[in-house]
Amino acid sequence: MNHIKSYQAASLAAFQQLRSGETRLGETLFWPAADGDFNTALKQAKTAGVRFVILGIPEDIGPRGNLGNGGADLGFTAFLKRFLNLQANPFVDGSGIWIAGEIHCDDLQQQSQSLDVKDPVQLAALRALCAQVDERVTPVVQAIFAAGLLPIVIGGGHNNALPILQALAQQTGAAVNAVNLDPHCDFRLLEGRHSGNGFSYAKAQQWLDRYFVVGLHELKNSAAALRQMQQAGVGFCSYQDIYLRQNCSFEQSLQLALDYFNADQPNDLQHSIATPLGIELDTDSISMMPVSAFTNCGVTVSSAERYVYYFASLPQSRYLHLAEAAPSQHPAGLAAGMSEAGQVLTALVLAFIQAKTAISN
Repeated sequence: MNHIKSYQAASLAAFQQLRSGETRLGETLFWPAADGDFNTALKQAKTAGVRFVILGIPEDIGPRGNLGNGGADLGFTAFLKRFLNLQANPFVDGSGIWIAGEIHCDDLQQQSQSLDVKDPVQLAALRALCAQVDERVTPVVQAIFAAGLLPIVIGGGHNNALPILQALAQQTGAAVNAVNLDPHCDFRLLEGRHSGNGFSYAKAQQWLDRYFVVGLHELKNSAAALRQMQQAGVGFCSYQDIYLRQNCSFEQSLQLALDYFNADQPNDLQHSIATPLGIELDTDSISMMPVSAFTNCGVTVSSAERYVYYFASLPQSRYLHLAEAAPSQHPAGLAAGMSEAGQVLTALVLAFIQAKTAISN
C-alpha cells in the first residue's frame, strides 16, 4: 500500500493533552507492530479484536474541481485533535479502534495549488488529479473491507464517495447501496472527476445500485442533475419536505430511505445478507458547520448524529464517510473552524461506533 501514511502512537502524541488522574481515548487505541506493512497491520488489528479503522483523506482537490472552496484537507486534523482527547470511559472501547493513517495526497495537493479553475485546460488538469486521488483511495479501503473491518473515512471532498463505493462493490462482488445526508445530490454530469459527481460516476461504473439522499435542497441542484437522478431511479426526501412543508419529520425521512432500499426485496431476506450499504454524510448539510459550501439553513448536529446512528444500527451498513469539513471556512477564522469541525466530526464518529457496538452486544 504505497499510498497510505501509516500512523503509530508517536505520530499523534502532539495532539494529546494529558491530565493527571484522567485517561484520554488516544491512550487506549489499538496500535499494530511498527515493522509490518498495511495488510499485516490489518490482520493484527482483526486478531486483536479491532472493529473500526479510521482513515483520513487530506485533500481539497475535489471541491475546487467542482468550482468550490478549498480547505477540506484540514478536516481530518481537526477531528484528530478532538477525538484523541476524549475521556476514556466505559461508553467507548478504544481498544477496538485503530487510526490507521491517511491517504498520501501531498504531491497531488502541491500540483493542484497553481491551477486556475477559470482556465478550461487547467480545470481539466485539476479534475485529472482528483481521479488520481480515486486511484489511491480504492485499494486502501478495499483492504480494510477484505480484513472484515469497518472503515470510517474522514476528510477531503465528497468526490471520495466514488472510490469507497468502488472498493466495497469490488470486495463484495456486486453493486452496493448508499444513503447520503446532503443538500446536494452529487449526481452531476460526467465531466471529469470532482466533488459534485461521485455518485453519478459510481452509478455509471456500476459500483452503485440504489441511492437515496436525505435532506436534498430543492434549489441547490441543477435541473440536469435532478433529471439524471430521476432517470437513474435515485430516491430522496427534500429539505423542504421535512422543514418547510412538513410532509414528514426528520425521523420519518430516515424510514423513507430504509423503505426505498427494502422495496421489492424478498420478505424473508435476512438483514445480514442484504445489499451492503454505505453511510455518506456531507457536513455541509449541517447548519453553521465550517465546510466547502457553508450554510445556515441545514440540519442540526443532533439530527446528523441521529442519521448516522439510525443507519449504523443496520447490520448491512459497512462504512461511514464524512466529507467536506473545511475548518478554514469558519467565519471566525481557522482556530474556531478547527475546534468546531473537530467537535462535530468526533460526535458523528462516536454515533457510528456506538450504534455498531450496540447491535453486536
